[in-house]
Amino acid sequence: IFNNISTYGSLTKLFHWLTAAGLIVQIPLGFYLVDLDFDQTRIDIENYHILFELIIFYVILLRLIFKLLTPAPDFKVSAFLGQKFISKLNHLFLYLTLLTVTSSGILKKLFNGESIVIFFKKINFAVRQSWYCIQVLHQLELQLMQIQIPVPLLPDKLLLYEIHCEMKILPIPQVQHQ
Repeated sequence: IFNNISTYGSLTKLFHWLTAAGLIVQIPLGFYLVDLDFDQTRIDIENYHILFELIIFYVILLRLIFKLLTPAPDFKVSAFLGQKFISKLNHLFLYLTLLTVTSSGILKKLFNGESIVIFFKKINFAVRQSWYCIQVLHQLELQLMQIQIPVPLLPDKLLLYEIHCEMKILPIPQVQHQ
């Protein structure tokens, strides 16, 4: 079940093939979702897409933890040093890519104001309002720079952000150029 000095164990192979199977399902499903109109079918398929995404995310985390706890087989005879280095670099980039893609899907849901279950805990941030306020603050900074008014220092920005968001003021009026 565990890795030994000459071969990968069955648990490592299981993690590998679960990840591969998940990606074989996810990639076509993602391309299919792009062309769908917004209706109940799209919502249902997107929910399955998210479910598979979270499964892949958990499998990758378990795989990385298992990889830290179990030594990899030593293939000194069959590979030269450059090949081993490229293999390790390839695996690093593969893990980073998979974690980035799954994390971006999670962040997309949160930024849209939807909730998501991670580690058996329902997470629902009020990110949409905060994101809107950050964009408004950035637009205000750009407008102030266009009319050559010095941009406020950080504490002033935070005060403006707090006032703007707490009072639920919608768009800041455009500053007229002189």
